[in-house]
Amino acid sequence: MGNREDLLAGARRVIAEQGIAKTTARDIATAAGVSLAAIGYHFGSKDRLVTEALVEALGTGIGDDLENLVLEGTGASLIDGFSTLVNELPSVFSDNKEALLASLENVVRVLRDPRESHKLHEAVAEGYRGMAENLVVAHPELEERQATSIARLYYVLTQSLGILWLLDPNSLPSGDELAEAVATIGETGTIPQHSTKMG
Repeated sequence: MGNREDLLAGARRVIAEQGIAKTTARDIATAAGVSLAAIGYHFGSKDRLVTEALVEALGTGIGDDLENLVLEGTGASLIDGFSTLVNELPSVFSDNKEALLASLENVVRVLRDPRESHKLHEAVAEGYRGMAENLVVAHPELEERQATSIARLYYVLTQSLGILWLLDPNSLPSGDELAEAVATIGETGTIPQHSTKMG
């Protein structure tokens, strides 16, 4: 690995052990085995390094797990795939608990300093795109607009259910419950005609 990759790995390791608040630039540089100046050279600041490290950790942790769950739904109905994905989320959250906690901590930090928010905005947009692409692979009958809408639903649910799971793992609704709710809403057979802002 190069210094940049070493710093990302070092940041993830230190944050998992200490949390963001207690993590210093020197801690990260030491864990990465590089000079303190390398952080500024590659990332500009410790905060940008931390954000990038956490975005990458969630993308290769929760993101990859979600991708696999969507692809496992190939051949199943959309509603069954939805139910299965939600039912499996507690296991995904458990496997990625430290990254999820650190990510929430980082979001609060970023909200207090909007100059750092662009990386998170990019990650959300990439999350939508990646999920939509996998939905089309699993369900080729979907139009692009439909896949994008479902991807946004999955992404939003994953984010909100992740927070609920951290607060109380037993508080999450089951995939079957949410699938019933979605199916019931869909029984009206109509799609709202007002315009929606697409990012």
